[in-house]
Amino acid sequence: MHADKRGREFYILAVFFGLFVLFLYGPLSAILILSFQGPNGGLTFPLNGVSLHWFVNLFEKQAVGDFGGSFRRSLFLGIAVMAVTVLVALLAGLAFRRKFAGATALFYLSVASLVVPSIIISLGIGVLFQQIGLQPAWYSSAFGAHLTWTLPFGVLIMFAVFNRFSPAYEEAARDLGASSWQTFAHVVLPMIAPSLIGVGLFGFTLSYDEFARTLMTSGTYNTLPLEIYGMTTNVTTPVLYALGTVTTVFSFLVIAGTLGLIVVMNRRRARG
Repeated sequence: MHADKRGREFYILAVFFGLFVLFLYGPLSAILILSFQGPNGGLTFPLNGVSLHWFVNLFEKQAVGDFGGSFRRSLFLGIAVMAVTVLVALLAGLAFRRKFAGATALFYLSVASLVVPSIIISLGIGVLFQQIGLQPAWYSSAFGAHLTWTLPFGVLIMFAVFNRFSPAYEEAARDLGASSWQTFAHVVLPMIAPSLIGVGLFGFTLSYDEFARTLMTSGTYNTLPLEIYGMTTNVTTPVLYALGTVTTVFSFLVIAGTLGLIVVMNRRRARG
């Protein structure tokens, strides 16, 4: 009886997981396939030949859309957000290891933006910049808007990391004569480095594909998500699918490279 019940549960979970994978990767698969349309192909199936025509066309001058510029803006913005997220999350994690006045209120204040609709935050920041006489731009107002999204996640991750971090390692280093800075640089930092890389990856990916918080704060120039959204109403060729394929591959390469770096660091630490 128990075996039959477990069999049914396994079957239900397998079906659910299969539907989840289909829902997640089905649209990506369709975009990937359609990006290889022939020169005379359209936006829908069936394929009219197979070629790399639209990938080549992607890097040529377009009548509509600034692919290169929007990609560079999203890349630079993502890197800047990643760096600030890692630094602030690390400092917050270290600070909250000790009790101090107002810690609870500060914690809830720092994660409050997670429960506020993204479009409201975007609208509020955009209006604020206009009211104080500043022009919203991707490197200023959008940068701040993205941090309201990435910092709470980074802080929460570092809280979880330090909650499991044993102070015994630091005490042993101090017993051997290490200063506070030496203890942090040679003991604490190497042990939490994989987690910091994860925070950085999280911050970069959240910023790189953020749409709602960028909508009212990017100013004159679009980031890549806004550019892709604008193209959906103007571009009528598979070059849009080619752009989707390139950006998806780029995202997977970033994730794979980060995971590879974490694996290498863990192996070096294990050998040491």
